This record gives sequence, structure tokens and C-alpha cells, in this order.
Amino acid sequence: MALKDLPADAQPREKLLARGPGALSDAELLALLLRTGMKGKGVLQLAAELLSEPGTDAQTGLPTGGFGGLRGLLNASLDDLKRIKGLGGPAKRAELVAVLELSRRALAEQLREREGFSTPDAVKHYLQLHLAQRQHEVFAVIFLDSQNRLLAMEEMFRGTLTQTSVYPREVVLRALHHHAAAVVLAHNHPSGTVQPSRADEALTQALKAALALVDVRVLDHVIVAPGQALSMAEKGLI
Repeated sequence: MALKDLPADAQPREKLLARGPGALSDAELLALLLRTGMKGKGVLQLAAELLSEPGTDAQTGLPTGGFGGLRGLLNASLDDLKRIKGLGGPAKRAELVAVLELSRRALAEQLREREGFSTPDAVKHYLQLHLAQRQHEVFAVIFLDSQNRLLAMEEMFRGTLTQTSVYPREVVLRALHHHAAAVVLAHNHPSGTVQPSRADEALTQALKAALALVDVRVLDHVIVAPGQALSMAEKGLI
């Protein structure tokens, strides 16, 4: 059903104006952003599909369904959105990706303004937004001030991560550049598992030793994958 065919008090725009955005469901808010659906699929149905749980086609092995809620949608890339029928036009995909990117940046600004990285959960949530959906392995470093406020996050290395592909000297130089008092190390596992390997543990210890020489603490090393994250500090591995 098209939005215009709904009763006036059930149309998302009128409902928002009359009762405020908190009165709308996630799907209704998303439908306002999308504005239109497609033939045979109204915009509310399209929004609900985007938020539905992901699946896999048994015959092709290709992903089906949505992104598993707002957090999954925030992790979606431009290529991910291409598989959703009804988002075929580049303009609509670009608008949605722009809003998602603004949401990520708003979260980053919020974390810069307070001690947002004082808990592992805050760190894991932030890193999932940035790294969980990457198709290749990325090593990133979050640089923090003495009050655990965000100074910067940099993606420093790509590819299979080992002690030989991640250079401690480069991490130390960037920490000094930002005048960081502490760092959180992070990388993603595109395979979907977040269990640290022996190479992950060895790399963590090598970076911890290098950064200690310039009085920069390693607070954590977080491994992320779609829908999950692991804090090595919580596991007693730091």
C-alpha cells in the first residue's frame, strides 16, 4: 500500500508532525527517507525488508533479506544496497548512504565530546559501524587523549595481518603525531569469526611493547565481524 493510501493519522509524515519522531517505528522513519517503493512493493514494505534479518539463498549462496535492524543497515555499503530491489536507482542509494554516513559521523562527534571510550561496549559499537562489513581485512588504530576521548581513528594497513605486515614504527609515529596518551587497536575478520589467532596475540604484544617506549598505553585490541565483536582486554589478552 502506498503511503498516500493510508489513513491520514497513520501516514508517517503526518504522524511525525503530530506526535514527534519518537512515535514512529524504525520502518516508518526509514520509509520517510525512502519516500517511494516500487511496483508491487510499497515503501513501508521496502523499509521493513531493509530491516529484516539477513539470509542466504540455498541455490545461489547469495545474501537475501535485509540487514538485521538499524545497526546492520548502518554497516551497509553502497554495493550491499544494490541487491535490494527497489533501491536500484543510484540517486536513492546515494541518499541513503549519505544519511548513514552522517549517522556515523554524528556518533564520532558525540564520542569526541565525552569520555566515550571508557567502556569496551562503546568501543565495540563504534568499530562495528566502521569495520564490520569490510570485505577485506583492515587494521585500524583509535587514538585517545588522557581522558579517553577520541582524537582520531586511522585505517593503517590492509590485507592479511601479521607482525610483518603491520609496522609498529608507523603506529608509534601516528600516536606521536596525534599526541595520543592511549590507543585501541582494531581489525576485522571478514570470515565472520572474532576469535583471536596466535598471530593476533603476537601482534598485540609487539605493538604494546613498541608504544610503551613512548609512554602510550594499549587499552584494547578489538576484533569485529558482522554482528559481533570481541575485546581482547575483556578476555585478559592485553
